[in-house]
Amino acid sequence: MSEFIKYKEFIIDNVLINSKNNNEEYKHKINILKREIVYKPIIFIGTGTCGLGAGAGKTLNVVKQYIEENKIDAQIIETGCIGLCSAEPLMDIQLPNKNRISFDNVTQDKVVDILNNIFKYNNKQEALCQFPSENNESWEDVIPINEIPFFKPQKRIVLKNCGIINPISIEEYIANGGYKNYIKVINNDKPLEICDIIEKSGLRGRGGGGFSTGKKWKFALNTPSNQRYLICNADEGDPGAFMDRAVIEGDPHKLIEGMAISAFAIGATKSYVYIRAEYPLAIERLKIAMQQAKDYGLVGENIFGSGINFEIKIKKGAGAFVCGEETALIHSIEGKRGMPRPRPPFPATSGLFGKPTIINNVESLSNIAAIIENGKDWFASIGTENSKGTKVFALSGKISLTGLVEIPMGTTVREVLFDIAGGIPNNKKFKSVQIGGPSGGCITEENLDIPIDYDSLLEVGAMMGSGGLVVMDEDTCMVDVAKFFMDFIQRESCGKCIPCREGTRRMLEILEDITKKPANGDSHDALKRFKGITQLEKLGKVIGETSLCGLGQTAPNPVLSTLKWFRNEYEEHIFERKCSAGVCTDLRVFTIDVDKCTGCTICARKCPTDAIIGAKKTPHFIVDDKCISCGTCDEVCKFDAILIN
Repeated sequence: MSEFIKYKEFIIDNVLINSKNNNEEYKHKINILKREIVYKPIIFIGTGTCGLGAGAGKTLNVVKQYIEENKIDAQIIETGCIGLCSAEPLMDIQLPNKNRISFDNVTQDKVVDILNNIFKYNNKQEALCQFPSENNESWEDVIPINEIPFFKPQKRIVLKNCGIINPISIEEYIANGGYKNYIKVINNDKPLEICDIIEKSGLRGRGGGGFSTGKKWKFALNTPSNQRYLICNADEGDPGAFMDRAVIEGDPHKLIEGMAISAFAIGATKSYVYIRAEYPLAIERLKIAMQQAKDYGLVGENIFGSGINFEIKIKKGAGAFVCGEETALIHSIEGKRGMPRPRPPFPATSGLFGKPTIINNVESLSNIAAIIENGKDWFASIGTENSKGTKVFALSGKISLTGLVEIPMGTTVREVLFDIAGGIPNNKKFKSVQIGGPSGGCITEENLDIPIDYDSLLEVGAMMGSGGLVVMDEDTCMVDVAKFFMDFIQRESCGKCIPCREGTRRMLEILEDITKKPANGDSHDALKRFKGITQLEKLGKVIGETSLCGLGQTAPNPVLSTLKWFRNEYEEHIFERKCSAGVCTDLRVFTIDVDKCTGCTICARKCPTDAIIGAKKTPHFIVDDKCISCGTCDEVCKFDAILIN
């Protein structure tokens, strides 16, 4: 039961229906719901998936134990991820009449000291930041959250509430402006008017396609039918992408409201959230939010007397990458094998069960309520000429600050990686960033200053995709990166069309051939391997032009992109038979430094192929023909006598 359930009648009557009410009692209750006013301490723990992975569950248990043992009348609230994943576990504390204050990297062993300082000495200790408030007193010498370099350049629309509000409190969401726009729309607007607003705002699909959202909606609205469907694509199968998961875990009501407005705009009464089963926490919080919305009359029949019906269901996916493609996703919901079909007809005119169907991803739908509230011109004023609004990116890999960022379109790649995310750790040199997942491409150092928008990325052979940014430093082998993505794509191919099924397999075989140990006595080996490069380029072109679906058509991108920008590494692997990064183990050559070798024999005893010979207490040698480059000798040597070339 919600802590604010006593305010349910007040919320419906005064906030959702009579939102212009401005008397003092109204303001006071809203401030309580927004936690601008608190009467007892509140401890917020970030328990999104990233927080739990960093140990937030153990932190939470210690907090509960501390509160009980010290008999402190305090409330504990679990929030989603605020975006700064590298600082997890995060713990915030709000005392009566004081600003909410945040602490980072709060592992279980740090909890007691922090709470002692706050509750016993009113001491901020080493705090990360504070959340400014007009109603409360500031903490001295604690930086406001919007002044932290990670957050300062961001413009948070989709992520506005994530990590801040209680994700399973509908009252708190409504007090912060939620669902009011939905009630206004269904009582005052017509579907075509909403489609026009979204089209003129410039919102384009954030799932990778980048098609005008408003235009797509109109296709469905203008297709005669007795039933239309809305589908939220929360499958998110790209390696390194976790934006949709974090949004649902941190602010599920924003998604529900966006879906409700979108369904009204296209004339749909039924909707689905297609989400992978590997997101149990997101599913749990979404279910709770859906039930709350139903209890409040925001989901169901004749919503607030408007005559509008809206039903929402969750469909769990089994994790197949191909089900991120909209026609394969539709087949999965229908109970069929998730395989793409030719288009046209497009889903907007003939989709789920043969009815007009609109498919948008989580980020697209989470923008809708803000556009309705602030207007099309507001959203269109953000970003570039052809790419409006903001974009959420998931930062991972060799970067100092991993996590989620939401930046205005047009922000450069350099600004995201170096100004917001802190650059490459350990003084390593930046090499590349893979953007757009397996369907995307590489951005190199010479292209770091390009603006992030749909058109600019295409010009350098990359694409926006869903928003994954995997950063690589000088120790990364780009041939190995291409092999990783091609292996992923090949395994995830649905197998329906020959170009994707067989073409990606052949591309993977060529990459494996390039990175494996050369065959002994084959004088034509280098020529064969070089020929493989030309085959990669030809295969990539054929696959891109002839594959059935968008996933197959973009499957060669990682290989073609690395070939374009890092051809020298391919040639090094072929002609010099070496991997400078030392990543391709089959190309490593191991030798023994005779000056350091003591003849202890441990390497010879541990070698799985008996490739090391030598008498006891005399220098040993490695037989190249027998060595499989496993590295066992290097791991067991106590005298640093193993050399790797």
